[in-house]
Amino acid sequence: MLSILVCHSYFMSFDTKQRERAKPYPPLATLQVAAALRGAGHDVSVFDAMLADGVEQFEILLHQRRPQLVLLYEDNYNFLSKMCLARMREAACEMIGEACGIGARVLVSGSDASDSPEPYLQAGADVVLQGDGLAALAELIPRLDANRHADCDELTAGLHGLTTLVHGAPAHLNGVAAVPGPQQPELPAWDLVDIERYRRVWLDSHGYFSLNMAASRGCPFRCTWCAKPIWGNQYLQRTAEDVAGEMRRLKQLFHPDHIWFADDIFGFRVDWVISFAQAIRASGGSIPFTIQTRADLIGERMAQALASAGCKEAWLGAESGSQRILDAMNKGTTVSEILTARERLRAAGIRVGFFIQLGYLGEELSDILATRELISAARPDDIGVSVSYPLPGTKFYELVREQLRDKTHWQDSNDLAMMFHGAYTSEFYREVRNLLHEQVSRGMNADESRWQQLVSREREYRSADRAPTVAG
Repeated sequence: MLSILVCHSYFMSFDTKQRERAKPYPPLATLQVAAALRGAGHDVSVFDAMLADGVEQFEILLHQRRPQLVLLYEDNYNFLSKMCLARMREAACEMIGEACGIGARVLVSGSDASDSPEPYLQAGADVVLQGDGLAALAELIPRLDANRHADCDELTAGLHGLTTLVHGAPAHLNGVAAVPGPQQPELPAWDLVDIERYRRVWLDSHGYFSLNMAASRGCPFRCTWCAKPIWGNQYLQRTAEDVAGEMRRLKQLFHPDHIWFADDIFGFRVDWVISFAQAIRASGGSIPFTIQTRADLIGERMAQALASAGCKEAWLGAESGSQRILDAMNKGTTVSEILTARERLRAAGIRVGFFIQLGYLGEELSDILATRELISAARPDDIGVSVSYPLPGTKFYELVREQLRDKTHWQDSNDLAMMFHGAYTSEFYREVRNLLHEQVSRGMNADESRWQQLVSREREYRSADRAPTVAG
């Protein structure tokens, strides 16, 4: 059996916005794969970067454990890992270099590595696993165990879903972009992270303790800007009874006050949510929870079923108050559906957050003002605002590929820099973000004068290199 150090590279300490927000969650996907490897009989330890001060702490554990294999497996449920922040890529490459320095073999899996394997391979990784990597990993580990000094050709012969370095350039073996893993992921190895440290951060900052779960993986919808390097367009859902059982176990083991469901879309079908509500009530394991979902999925039965299951807050991918922009994004929802979903959830006693996206290709001032009007009419309880982020593999990326600037990744989640030739400068979108947040927190009229100033000075914020006004 192998000694394996499983790790990830999202350091909250490197992300000022998230550090101030102080809502950390354990790396769910990382702990699931750690549990699977331990279940197969390997000697497994975990380095959890989330609450670590820096790569130095990884180095200390690395030299203490001296593993034969380092598996850098990013948390695929964490949207910040999906965003592929530049500072975290730098940290990952530092970790790979340190692992190579003690003679460990290194495997890497994650959204950024799937999209851009070159930096990880150049840093010294033996193999990048494409997609969730679970099927390929299941074949690689026994080969490594049988021949710990095998070269990459021996290690990967006949396998799909991998990228290795061949003559200084990445080679995608057999041209396979991703290999789906099993539908039911392992329960996370919660004992391999310091849950009590997470509890202290939450209690000190917010007065309650939240843990994370996932009832499904993936999303079947096809928004033009949404990258899907891990699960593609699959939507793999666990049984309602299985999810209820896990919630009950978390309640017994850790007594969280709240659960964050990290699913891209929680529930999806109302019958599943009704079954989950029944199962969780029968088990006595109910914990208040927050989800992400879509406006067009919130019928009256769905809103009531979510409330019955214990949902206290739902985040909708509203994106824009302009139907023209929603259609350009291939969002598949309407402004009317967003407003209706908000009202149905409010009537069911569920708080609502809106994810808002600024700067999409072709967006003009009138579209931004339509988004302001949507927020005014819907009065969401909270919002999260970002600007359009072109990720490889998306239709949006292909539409703006010729306009991309030198900056290809945000440094941290508060960056909000435009990476293509949008209508306005990054400073303009940051100002709009601030005004939208004030509108939610202080009411529609609180910032009217600042909106008027922004509109009157709109031409000063025009980007020198504007994108086409018609979005693809």
